[in-house]
Amino acid sequence: MDVLVTGRHCQIPDEFRTRVEEKIASIEKLKDRVIRVEVQVSAYGYKKQPDQSTRVEITLRSRGPVVRAEASADDKTVAFDHALDRLKSQLRRASDRRKTHRGLRENVGLAEGEQAYGVEGAEEVRPEIRKIAGLEIQGDGPLVVREKYFAAVPLTLAQALDEMELVGHDFFLYVDAETGAPSAVYRRKAYDYGVIHLNMESAAEATA
Repeated sequence: MDVLVTGRHCQIPDEFRTRVEEKIASIEKLKDRVIRVEVQVSAYGYKKQPDQSTRVEITLRSRGPVVRAEASADDKTVAFDHALDRLKSQLRRASDRRKTHRGLRENVGLAEGEQAYGVEGAEEVRPEIRKIAGLEIQGDGPLVVREKYFAAVPLTLAQALDEMELVGHDFFLYVDAETGAPSAVYRRKAYDYGVIHLNMESAAEATA
């Protein structure tokens, strides 16, 4: 298993690399066939938020899904320990889910969609309209948009749940391997999950 430690805006001392390699070795017990572990340390120097000044991101690359966890602190060693704890927790959750959910129930609850309706203002002077990631934003609202693109590989529901647990998110978007429909799984209470499927045929008929 290769361990790659890199730094952004900071130097990585040899003793830190040695400590990382020693502690990363314990991951092999939780996840087999790990090919490479990437540890990236980023220093931001936030004086007003010292607990966010250093971020450590750990990425596991294997023959299976990519596993990633990150944490921030005022010291790179503390941030690494927190990120490693999160990574181990994600691996344990994924392992426990596979043990307790050998068969997925056919009847999966669907979350009810919520619609938010805007209220038109009666002011004559309209706020400035800006475009961010294809969206028209009015005024100086605290909206931050981060746009990402991923290759959509069709997955089964069980595979999508594994992917969600391994990346440590509360939801995961995927393309259903059986129906080809855009879908999303999400975590509910305890080990319960929900899934939402988009019916593209109905959408096409509605717009026709």
